[in-house]
Amino acid sequence: MFVHLHLHTEYSLLDGACRMERLLDTAKARGDRAVAITDHGVMYGAVDFYKAAKARGIKPIIGCEVYVAQRSRMDRTRELDGENYHLVLLCENNEGYQNLIQLVSRAWLEGFYRKPRVDMELLRKYHKGLIALSACLSGEIPRVLSAEDYPRAKKAALRYADIFGNGNFYLELQDHGLPEQKRVNAGLLRLADETGLPLVVTNDCHYINQEDSEMHRVLLCIQTNHTLQESGGLEFGSTEFYYKTEEQMRALFPQHPEAADNTVKIAERCNVTFEFGKTKLPRFDTPNGQDNVAYFREKCYAGLHEHYGEHPKPEIVHRLEYELNTIEKMGYVNYYLIVHDFVRHAKEVGIPVGPGRGSGAGSLAAYCIGITGIDPIQYDLLFERFLNPERVSMPDFDIDFADDRRPEMIEYVTQKYGADHVAQIVTFGTMAARASVRDVGRVMGMPYAMVDSIAKMIPTVPGKSITLDRALETSPELRRRYNEDQQVHRLLDMARKLEGMPRNASTHAAGVVITDKPVAEYVPLAKNGDATVCQYTMTTLEELGLLKMDFLGLRNLTIIHAAEEMIRQQQPEFHVDKVPLDAPEVYEMLSAGSTEGVFQFESAGMRSVIMQLRPEGMEDLIAVISLYRPGPMESIPRYIQNRHHPKQVTYAHPLLEPILKVTYGCIVYQEQVMQIFRSLAGYSLGRADIVRRAMSKKKHDVMDREKEIFLHGLQREDGTWEVPGCLNNGVDEATALKIYGEMENFASYAFNKSHAAAYAYLAYQTAYLKCFYPRQYMAALMTSVLDNSGKLSSYIAECSRLHIRVLPPEINSSEASFTVVGNDIRFGLLAVRNLGRGLIDFVLQERRQAGPFHSFYDFCKRTFDKMNRRALESLVRCGALDGLGNNRREMMTAVPLVLETLGNDRRRNVEGQIGFFSQMNGGEDEAFQIAPMPDYSLQDKLKMEKEATGMFLSGHPMAAYADLYQKLGAVKIGDLLECFSSAGDNRWHDGDHVTILGIVSDIKTKVTKSGGTMAFVTLEDFNGSMEMLVFPQTLSRFSPLLEDGNVLCASGHLSVREEEEPKLLCDEMQSAEHLKQTDSSDTGQTKSGKQVKPGLYLRVQSEAAPAWLRAQKYIAIFDGRTQLYVAFQKEKKLYRAPAVEGVAVNDILLQELRRVLGNGNVAFVK
Repeated sequence: MFVHLHLHTEYSLLDGACRMERLLDTAKARGDRAVAITDHGVMYGAVDFYKAAKARGIKPIIGCEVYVAQRSRMDRTRELDGENYHLVLLCENNEGYQNLIQLVSRAWLEGFYRKPRVDMELLRKYHKGLIALSACLSGEIPRVLSAEDYPRAKKAALRYADIFGNGNFYLELQDHGLPEQKRVNAGLLRLADETGLPLVVTNDCHYINQEDSEMHRVLLCIQTNHTLQESGGLEFGSTEFYYKTEEQMRALFPQHPEAADNTVKIAERCNVTFEFGKTKLPRFDTPNGQDNVAYFREKCYAGLHEHYGEHPKPEIVHRLEYELNTIEKMGYVNYYLIVHDFVRHAKEVGIPVGPGRGSGAGSLAAYCIGITGIDPIQYDLLFERFLNPERVSMPDFDIDFADDRRPEMIEYVTQKYGADHVAQIVTFGTMAARASVRDVGRVMGMPYAMVDSIAKMIPTVPGKSITLDRALETSPELRRRYNEDQQVHRLLDMARKLEGMPRNASTHAAGVVITDKPVAEYVPLAKNGDATVCQYTMTTLEELGLLKMDFLGLRNLTIIHAAEEMIRQQQPEFHVDKVPLDAPEVYEMLSAGSTEGVFQFESAGMRSVIMQLRPEGMEDLIAVISLYRPGPMESIPRYIQNRHHPKQVTYAHPLLEPILKVTYGCIVYQEQVMQIFRSLAGYSLGRADIVRRAMSKKKHDVMDREKEIFLHGLQREDGTWEVPGCLNNGVDEATALKIYGEMENFASYAFNKSHAAAYAYLAYQTAYLKCFYPRQYMAALMTSVLDNSGKLSSYIAECSRLHIRVLPPEINSSEASFTVVGNDIRFGLLAVRNLGRGLIDFVLQERRQAGPFHSFYDFCKRTFDKMNRRALESLVRCGALDGLGNNRREMMTAVPLVLETLGNDRRRNVEGQIGFFSQMNGGEDEAFQIAPMPDYSLQDKLKMEKEATGMFLSGHPMAAYADLYQKLGAVKIGDLLECFSSAGDNRWHDGDHVTILGIVSDIKTKVTKSGGTMAFVTLEDFNGSMEMLVFPQTLSRFSPLLEDGNVLCASGHLSVREEEEPKLLCDEMQSAEHLKQTDSSDTGQTKSGKQVKPGLYLRVQSEAAPAWLRAQKYIAIFDGRTQLYVAFQKEKKLYRAPAVEGVAVNDILLQELRRVLGNGNVAFVK
């Protein structure tokens, strides 16, 4: 028998390639009884490895190959501390595991310099329960032996033996066919002979089979950003770093069988166990030392009376008691109190908190104690979706805070529970299908265009990942290239080997762990930037019983809070949580499509749905948020139809009506699935939730078993019914099967109503503010997107639509943020480039203390201590100094002179001289004269404003061409960009033909390999910018149009690549000015002058054409009174829809139809 004790899994990021599942399957097939995990400097995979090995009957040996500082871990001198040693540490027992996680944690938190490093001090402190091996050629002893310094090597060996104790330090023999190892092994054998230290044979396993060495080389080249043909990457020098058999390992050192035997002896000594499922909640200390349960109940009942009055309905009291008893029995009282405490703190210090998120919003206790802000009784939200005795996983409160103050909340819990009791959580970026193809193609040196074309053949499913195997099944073109092109075959085979491997570690966007004991007593820690993170993922931490919570930063809470603050300047008592949720004006605004800037509803796709739905209450908003996602989106037409024609709704069984009436006969929510199980078959809600989960994850064994129980019930051993079943409840089998089938189909798409309700509540608040306080809301909204000029431009355009003027920045009026000034909004200085917050605060303080600035020179003098030339020029360029008496050209010309003069004057004053200007009787302003000169042209001013703020302030070059959008079927660039960043938006796809209007803001040219010239052109409209690629043939036709500032109408195909903004591959372009001059409105006449009947006219290839099938989906959503005519070219017939099948024509429908069918195939005659 032989046991591998030195092995690197995929969690030795971009270095180890022993993928756990495949490795352990190999080990089991060989009959190996134990395997070790020893990743470089981390323990990311320790628990996953442990579980996977145990599941296969293999003993997991938990270890790590740590980095050892040559001197102290605190030393960070490049010349002396740039290199480090390796040392393999294996956990003999749980004490050893505790010490290993201390070593690994402290290496990251205290010893990081290029790598996380321990030192001799730490090894001595935390050596118990650990077995050490001298490691590979990078170990201290092998490296010293390589330098032919045997005495020093012997000294190091004895030092390690002294640290770890008798029998706990082994000299590690390795032979990967490297000449250097022959010399080192001779020295190790001599050391063993002279010191009596035991030997052990290992292979430095970085991949599983020898043929995987090529894959490992590719992985290393991804890490080092080299190609296989280039030198300079990590080279292992042989192909022997694989998971060898016992026979192969023993054959390496036949003279020393005891070294191989020692692997088994070490494995027998290593016995670490993990404790799963036992919750380790920190204790919450009540203010007066009161019993926690009593304190919790007191708080909950106080909240109950606050929300429901002194005499709440008995069913509400019963619901609360049921929840309290469940929470107490399951041991989660402290959990609720901890969350309540930090939510309370946030509210006390003015940090905006969301009304809830996820299933926690379904808890009445959470609502009563102030954790959530949405009434679960009013919206029929289920506690069991969050917590029930039949659920084995921990509950999970996710809390939204204002995004700009989330760090304060992490700081609060850190201060309250101690810095060593709080940590954030690691997450891993993995190589998805397209990314792995691109990475491998680059490393293999394949042409970019070829790799790009192959990557694009991999289908994309919004919100889901697709594997390469699945892509080969579903994409005929990809499969054909794979089968016919050897290079593509090799590319995809290699990419499949790397697909799904972790590529990098980062900090989870929200997760925070709070523990009763220091976190490092439970899990290893690492540093990611300034954040201390657990090395185990969120799911692993939950399995270990640690309290994990999501502290999420939500921009919209910041917006709402900022708007409230502005509103309170006129209405001190205003609070958005007190506004009525049934204001008709709000729903009318949404129905009219005025959703720009409204949380959840501002995408063009969602806007079209809202306009068709015409919501009248919160339940409508909740349903739309739940349905507007991949999968359930197909149910939207049915929902809208039923919503407008409720008398047409039918139910498969009367018991369904009270459950589905709120959603007009459609299953929309997970809670509805649970209620159907309870009402029809008599399930407990806890068991119903378990079945719902199984359905959503397509666990067919559970689904098949539960189908029988759903139909026929389940009896206990005493003969009583645990679940009566549908048949016993009077539901016939055919109906029950039909309902079960519908639940099976929709369960994976059904949404958590608790989450949707909480977000619909926030969405309504933003809509309310926009409706009744548009200036304050839009000012707050624009402040929130200062770093996104595209969004800012879009919101400024929305202000124009709302008849709100956005005044340009003005140094005597602007604040840091956008502010309301009378009926207008004043631009904030934070939106001006090259102005730091410190400079802005200084300028504002100076203005408040010494009064307005009255001249350009006065401004420069009073801000000279903090001002620099770039900042001053930005203020001039954007027009912020226009009110100081000089025009922009005069000020820009004077900037160098005034700064030099003030600098010289300051130096003379410092030297005790009188300033030049102070000698002038007329004062400084009169003394410093700026020569008059003509101002810049409007075009030049717009360009300067764009440079200074990212947008046009004195006007917009596109404004004159706004009417062309509908005529040309052009799409807005911002809508295109939003489509590919939104999982629920599938209006456009890679390869679609589109037309856009935009101003040329940047042009770059490049000579292609064939010697032609192509152009990379940035086009920009009101709400976004997009790169357009103009290839040589197209460029030769249209190059005269490509001038900076020209407004173009460009058509072409979309090119969409993973993790990149979409691009337009141009094939046609025209001058927008020319199109405007030749534009004539639609008169309802043909070219011959013949009158045409009003209606919507479509031309399609055939009745079976995919484009027509797609178009029908949009037509179904927009039902109305306009007559529809469809000309089928293949069948040579004109279809006239019945009057009852008319359409509601609007810009969104026309845009969608023109996109799907082509511009020339859609005509609307009024």
